[in-house]
Amino acid sequence: MTETIRFPHLHITLNHVGQYFNLFGFHVAFYGCVIALGMILGVMMILHEAKRTGQSEDNYLDIAIWTLIFSVIGARIYYVVFAWDLYKDNLLSIFNIRQGGLAIYGGVLAGILTAFIVCKIKKMPFLLVADTCIIGLPIGQMLGRWGNFFNREAFGGYTDSLFAMQIPLDAVRQEGAVTQEMMEHLKTIKGVEYISVHPTFLYESLWSLGVFLLLFFMRKHVRFHGQQFLTYLVAYGTGRFWIEGLRTDQLFLTGTSIPVSQLLAAIMVVFGIIMLIVGNRRAAVSGNEPQEEAADKTAETAAGEMTESGAEKESPADKKRRG
Repeated sequence: MTETIRFPHLHITLNHVGQYFNLFGFHVAFYGCVIALGMILGVMMILHEAKRTGQSEDNYLDIAIWTLIFSVIGARIYYVVFAWDLYKDNLLSIFNIRQGGLAIYGGVLAGILTAFIVCKIKKMPFLLVADTCIIGLPIGQMLGRWGNFFNREAFGGYTDSLFAMQIPLDAVRQEGAVTQEMMEHLKTIKGVEYISVHPTFLYESLWSLGVFLLLFFMRKHVRFHGQQFLTYLVAYGTGRFWIEGLRTDQLFLTGTSIPVSQLLAAIMVVFGIIMLIVGNRRAAVSGNEPQEEAADKTAETAAGEMTESGAEKESPADKKRRG
């Protein structure tokens, strides 16, 4: 397989983009490495947010561990269900994720369900937990998408735009991902046949970065529990709906031509917008302060009470020395 990936209009040529590296005789896939890195950094961000808001980091570490485990399982199940034809004749291949086949939506849905169950067990407010955890999710998505880059998968249709990505035809493993239009614009460079495609992995990675920045700068202006979570649904869902429409490896609802990821994205956006409107109206009616400002005032009050209490307990001798 030719390892070159080209971005001709950006004048970038990457000659040695491998899918794995050798470690003590074992092949370690870059796909898994970038996903693992995204998970680690995402969890670190969640723990930082929990500490910043005065919550137990241990509780969030427990939630993160269980959520990550079942998110990977959910991502695989989602992909297998909607790409069943690829696995029905070799069921053992379902357990081989080294070559890809993880659907982000499956991971997100499984993660939300897992977090909800853990919150019930630990008697933690789910919406507060969702707001705290959601800021780490786009970090994982932003980095995880680069796994598709190393695997030469999840790309879009033919384009010759500024960000057009050229990948060798012999590097594409996904059945049906290469369209007739790509073949009509096939280019041969130094004896290698290249197709020119939308780098949808890059689009979604940059979009996820934007979602993270939005949540990061909004986190001190939250008016009600669940606002950050709902904002994520709208922001990520909007981008995913657009990007999914470019891809040539879409998963469809069984027996239809409806891309399941686009349908879910639309549902996320509509649900998120409705619930944001409802939440903001309730916050306006009840006159609730933004959570961050309320927390700051609570901390200031507690600090004042501690100072007053300490002053009351100060002995006459201590006052004399201080004077």
